[in-house]
Amino acid sequence: MKIKKTYLPDVLLFTPTVHRDKRGYFLEMFQTQKISQAIGEVDWTQDNLSRSDRGTVRGLHFQWPNPQGKLVSVVHGKIFDVAVDVRIGSPFFGEWVGQTLDDKLHQQFWIPPGFAHGFQALTDVTVVHYKCSENLWSPENEVTIRFNDSKIGIEWPLPVTRTHIRDKDAPLLESLEILPKFDDCLSHVRH
Repeated sequence: MKIKKTYLPDVLLFTPTVHRDKRGYFLEMFQTQKISQAIGEVDWTQDNLSRSDRGTVRGLHFQWPNPQGKLVSVVHGKIFDVAVDVRIGSPFFGEWVGQTLDDKLHQQFWIPPGFAHGFQALTDVTVVHYKCSENLWSPENEVTIRFNDSKIGIEWPLPVTRTHIRDKDAPLLESLEILPKFDDCLSHVRH
């Protein structure tokens, strides 16, 4: 497994070794020791699966308090996956990094607690898996930022054809009162 830091140093890209032959392929989707070496010991709490049509945007979501980290991969299709640093006091506050993930390379995108997450489906049928850490999903702690907040400036690769009303009408980052502090997130991120 190869591990690469992104523009946002705490957000990582994992590229597994894919063994291909005439039968198809085999890879380790998750191996706790290898992941822990890169991000530290993490309590994994739940796995989520979503299906989306081409052009759909889901996000930008994060949980605070009771944060979650997300290890995102694509089971079928292709997405443009995005992490936004929303930690007050971070040198990267309000900045984003995007990564194309697909069912060919089987890369995984680690989005630690303190980052908002969203993605756009780039294929007609897209199935996304994300493994969540730290805390169970908590609807009362979920925070949504508008996916097209101009101050964040995410460059979605396709026109947005579908999104949930809560994502479309979500507040802008600058108007949110509930944001994690950079120092409070350090215990959730390995340096």
